[in-house]
Amino acid sequence: MQLLRSGTSMAANYRTACRARSEREFNAKLHIALEEADESVLWLELLNEGGQLPPSKLDDLLVESRAIMFILGKAEKTAREKRQKADSNQRRQ
Repeated sequence: MQLLRSGTSMAANYRTACRARSEREFNAKLHIALEEADESVLWLELLNEGGQLPPSKLDDLLVESRAIMFILGKAEKTAREKRQKADSNQRRQ
């Protein structure tokens, strides 16, 4: 149940980020989506380690989940760097 909750929350928060009304809202929702992706990976790893499902069923899910986490992490880093650059330029003016 927790895996379903974190997986769907990740998708919902990413979608909300894409429809954000401000840069601050975008960054906040993107960060939440990344946290939920990380939680999804955790639950998949626990299922794998606990032998709850055959590795053949979990391996692809883990690879995909980690890739999504990596993409969201890069997007968050890019957004943060963009914000820092804008703040720096604003201070110079």
